[in-house]
Amino acid sequence: MSDTPISRFPIPDINELPEDIRKRILAVQEKSGFIPNIFMALAHRPDEFRAFFAYHDALMEKGGGLSKGEREMIVVATSGLNQCIYCVVAHGAILRIREKNPLLADQIATNYRQADISPRQRAMLDYAVKVSQQAYEISDSDIESLQQQGFNQEDIWDIGAISALFALSNRLTNMANILPNDEFYLLGRIERV
Repeated sequence: MSDTPISRFPIPDINELPEDIRKRILAVQEKSGFIPNIFMALAHRPDEFRAFFAYHDALMEKGGGLSKGEREMIVVATSGLNQCIYCVVAHGAILRIREKNPLLADQIATNYRQADISPRQRAMLDYAVKVSQQAYEISDSDIESLQQQGFNQEDIWDIGAISALFALSNRLTNMANILPNDEFYLLGRIERV
């Protein structure tokens, strides 16, 4: 474990957090075996913590046309372009686990256009990247291209909303210099003991 602070901003004592936030963090720790740094880094602003994770869960934990793995692909591709090491490392780990593929996250973070994904997924990531990097250029032709790949309006909204949420997350994480937990680097690469 590194002695480097996990954020430029205050990290609260978990025992002094509001009950709902503390319970959520402990539930994540129970499931993963550690507390992801983003939880503690955002917890010093309880209202923002609740709002961020409510929107995160609404987009990332729902069913629908996009698989949970595809949702993580969006996060990894856009976070790589936004140079957010936390999101690339943490969501890369989740992507490896969801897709049961130890190679895919690195491919997508580095250059999704050369990753071993379907043409449909490539179109999805093209749109996500455009939302993340040049949303002002989105046009009806972008929507039509996705519809030709079989995405419906709800899917297209999800792709754009995930990209937009993580553009926010990438910027907050970079601003605060929130570092990824060491544990994330090996998740989905080796079997858990």
